[in-house]
Amino acid sequence: MAEVGLVLHQQRPLVRDVARRACDWLEANGHRPRVTTTDAATLGADGVDDQEFGVGLDLVLSLGGDGTMLRTVALVAEHDVEILGVNIGHLGYLTEVEPDQVDVALARYFAGDHGIEERMLLSVTTRTGGAGPAAGATVEHALNEAVLEKTAPGHTVRLGVTIDGDHFTTYAADGLIVATPTGSTAYAMSARGPIIDPGHRALLLTPVSPHMLFDRSLVLEPDTELEITVVDHRVATLTVDGQSAGELREGDSITCRASRHSARLVTFGPREFHRILKSKFGLNDR
Repeated sequence: MAEVGLVLHQQRPLVRDVARRACDWLEANGHRPRVTTTDAATLGADGVDDQEFGVGLDLVLSLGGDGTMLRTVALVAEHDVEILGVNIGHLGYLTEVEPDQVDVALARYFAGDHGIEERMLLSVTTRTGGAGPAAGATVEHALNEAVLEKTAPGHTVRLGVTIDGDHFTTYAADGLIVATPTGSTAYAMSARGPIIDPGHRALLLTPVSPHMLFDRSLVLEPDTELEITVVDHRVATLTVDGQSAGELREGDSITCRASRHSARLVTFGPREFHRILKSKFGLNDR
C-alpha cells in the first residue's frame, strides 16, 4: 500500500472530477489517498494539516497548473516526495500529463515505467530585527524564485547584496529576484534575465528596473550564498514562489542558497528543454 497525496487547484471545476477519478483508481489498487485540510472540502473527505501532509508520502499528484505545482513543492519539499503533475491549467510548463491520462499515468508509475527529473530548489532564510542569525529566523523552499521588491509606489528600494560574505553592491531598484534555473522562465524572464536549462544548478540574481548603471543579471555557482539586506527606511516585500512571506524593514535580510532537497518530478520519457520552450511559448509557427 502506498500513501499518495493530492494537491488541488481550487477554482477549476475539472479538478474535482480528475481528483475523484484518481482517488477511485488508487483505492481500487490498494493505495491510500491523502489531501490537505484546504483541499478536503473539494472532495468531501478528511484532510491533514499542511505540516503533516508530506510525512510518509510515496507520491503526490499536483492537479492544476504551474501555480499548483509550486504549492505542491512547498508542501513536500523537505520530504523529497516524488511529484506527478497533471495539467489542468493554462501554460502547464511544469506538468507532465493531461487530465484524461491520469489513470494511465498512475498505472505506469506503480509499474515502474517512469523516470525522475530532479530540479534544484532554493533555500530562503529570512532574518528580522536587523541582527545576525536570529532565533526566529524562518526557512522556506522555492522551485522558482524569491523576490524582494518595493512596497511604496513611485519609489525604489535599496538592497545591499553580499556574495559569500563579501559585499558586492547596493542596488537601487524596484526589486531583486533570486531564481533557480527552473525559475529563469518565470518572473526573471519578464525582467529580461537569461533562460537557463533547468537541468543546471545555479543561482540567478536579476534586478527589477534598477536605477543604476549596472543592470545585468548574474549567474552564480550553486554553492554560492547570497545575502540581501534592506539598507534604508523603505520597506520591502518578500515573495517566495508567488506567496507573500511578509515585509522586511531596515536591517532585515534574506539569505539564499541551493537547498539540500530537490524537487523530484515524475516523467514519462525525455523532456527536451528547447522543445518545451517552443511549445509553451508559441515559437513553433515563427
